[in-house]
Amino acid sequence: MNKIIEVNNVSKTFGKNGNLNQVLNGACMTVDQGEFVSLMGASGSGKSTLLYLIGGLDRDFEGNISLCGKDIGSLKDKELSNLRLNNMGFVFQFYNLVMNLNVEDNILLPQTINGKRRSELKSALNEILEITGLTEKRKAMPNTLSGGQQQRVAIARAVIGNPSIILADEPTGNLDAASTIEIMELFKNLNREKNMTILQVTHSEQCAEFGTRIVRLEDGKTIG
Repeated sequence: MNKIIEVNNVSKTFGKNGNLNQVLNGACMTVDQGEFVSLMGASGSGKSTLLYLIGGLDRDFEGNISLCGKDIGSLKDKELSNLRLNNMGFVFQFYNLVMNLNVEDNILLPQTINGKRRSELKSALNEILEITGLTEKRKAMPNTLSGGQQQRVAIARAVIGNPSIILADEPTGNLDAASTIEIMELFKNLNREKNMTILQVTHSEQCAEFGTRIVRLEDGKTIG
């Protein structure tokens, strides 16, 4: 299998001047292309920190992290930005939608910022609206949508560029039980039907079971 994420001996410490908190201590893990991996751990165990390091959102760490065969520690800022834009989609607990843009404009925003024309994205937009069940809501404003619908918009925005990897940080943490199941089924479908690699951070055993494998973070190290 093609290893799309490789984490080797990664450590991360917060604080300074003697007031230090080592959150990660030699963490190691790999994710193969096409896997749906759930990263679990107790509150404060560093699972979100590790996800942000993998996504290049925090570059201050010890060890090595490779994405799509590229060592992110050796990349220049612009190279890392291009890697994120073209190979990664991010989904967060809070949907981070632009409230004065409608559904389809929110979905298209990163791609249009990247220089793509709306006309060349039309087919991909229609497809992802159908996959996420948002076709009838394409002109709706975010404040008229439920939490589950807003998260589907965020997922559509993350996947419209057909990234290699989806990184999701507690994607159902702000949702009710029914919406949680809908979102996890959507992730499972994207993983199966579009072969998207997904790494999700979750505290929920129920959500973790939707993945193909569970990795646990304990005492700064990964298990599984």
